[in-house]
Amino acid sequence: MKSLAQQMSFYQRYHRSPKNRLTHFFGVPMIILAVMQAFSWVPLGPSGLNATHVIVLVLLMYYFLLDVPLALAMTAFFAVLLAVTQHLAKLPWPWALAVFGVLFIGGWIVQLIGHHYEGRKPALLDNVFQIFIAPMFLMAEVFFHFGYKPGLKREVQELSMQSV
Repeated sequence: MKSLAQQMSFYQRYHRSPKNRLTHFFGVPMIILAVMQAFSWVPLGPSGLNATHVIVLVLLMYYFLLDVPLALAMTAFFAVLLAVTQHLAKLPWPWALAVFGVLFIGGWIVQLIGHHYEGRKPALLDNVFQIFIAPMFLMAEVFFHFGYKPGLKREVQELSMQSV
């Protein structure tokens, strides 16, 4: 398994433009919320659990293998999205589909606008697994902004520059 720094350095190579990074802070959560909403429509028996719960649990387990502090922050992030998803699940079906469409399509439009500024295609077109790194990358960016995890930031930058 590649380290978090290795995975983030690959992702960073596709996200150097500040405008692109900014669009991702909107587009990625929109897409995640839409996907969570869609998988919440797949119940797993009478327990009230659905496919979203399982997917989030598996993803968080992976994040905890990569970095505990970032995974804890991602746990809080996903908890908020799960709460929103619970409310979306109560919407009448036509409204729920409309919200899904706006979030999913809108999120991708925002992402593509960002990559227009970047002048480079999205990372997931070269490695589809990057779709799972994107949320963690953005959380790490928040940490970096506030001065946390400077060693990880330095390692990501060094690895990213090695392959330029």
